[in-house]
Amino acid sequence: MSIANRPRPEHVLITGGAGYIGSVLVGELLSRGHWVTVVDALFFGGESLVGWLPSPRFLFVRGDVSRPGVVDQAWQEAARRGAPPVEAVVHLAAVAGYPAAEAAGREIVWRHNVDAVRRVFETTEALGAQRFVLASTSSVYGLTPPGVEVGEEGPLNPLSLYAESKLEAERVLQEECRGASASPIVFRFATAFGISPRMRFDLLLNQLVRQAFDNAELEIFCGEHHRTFVHVGDIAQGIIAGLSSPDPSVRGQVFNLGTEAATCTKNQLVDLILAALPETRVLRLGRGAGGDERDLRVSFTRIREVLGFRPRVGIPEGIAELLGLLRAGLIRDPGSDRYRNAAPLAA
Repeated sequence: MSIANRPRPEHVLITGGAGYIGSVLVGELLSRGHWVTVVDALFFGGESLVGWLPSPRFLFVRGDVSRPGVVDQAWQEAARRGAPPVEAVVHLAAVAGYPAAEAAGREIVWRHNVDAVRRVFETTEALGAQRFVLASTSSVYGLTPPGVEVGEEGPLNPLSLYAESKLEAERVLQEECRGASASPIVFRFATAFGISPRMRFDLLLNQLVRQAFDNAELEIFCGEHHRTFVHVGDIAQGIIAGLSSPDPSVRGQVFNLGTEAATCTKNQLVDLILAALPETRVLRLGRGAGGDERDLRVSFTRIREVLGFRPRVGIPEGIAELLGLLRAGLIRDPGSDRYRNAAPLAA
């Protein structure tokens, strides 16, 4: 059965729905006829959701889900508006990314990335939703063995505060879901790229394309290190596949979300950018000062076999998409801090 034809939960609540991934997911769900409730603190603004406000099947509630009662309030408001019961919760709200986590510090990161998971899952269970999706990251693998594509049961080696917090969030969910009726799923996302209503230029591929376009120059550290990538629209498709799959096939499962075809070294990524922007000057350096030493190759066999998921957008298509956005001039100042979660670090 194709992803498009699977049964679906009628009403999905998304925490962090105004963010880079969430705002894409909202549009995909609404286009399929779902009801969608978004809970978001709007730390980066809410313009990404403006286009959905007229929809009778969309509700926005502003609030920080790390604080008591916020998700309950959204649930109650949706019921007052005549929405059907919430059947699934997608928990995206987090201090997202290595630089943002380093800037925020452990106390804040743990409150938003770990404690909030427990709080939101407890509410999900208490109010009777059937499915809970947790956004995690392939960064939990850190350094993988040379030449090996690591699957979901492989060794975990988080190298940053962000990755540590996400791995702990997975552990908390596993602890909380024992005996629960709500069915948990964890997605470990590859590094996202592509256009979103809440645009970000601090994600590696997006950042490099923007820098090459604006400056005709790139500095690359640890160029032989591997990264794995996935288009933001494909992340949304993968989440929807998880929401729509029969419970026995996904309950308690962890899925790497991405594709082996979008795994490459940073030097190879730069070469793909040079194919589109050949005038770019590249400085290939050794270790960077930013401290992000990830070098990972990941297997995506499980999500392909269990969910039938295959990403649609490759890296060259993503580069072309980003260049189309920049050349159109639709974003006046793509280097602005509003398009990143934290201050830039070395690539």
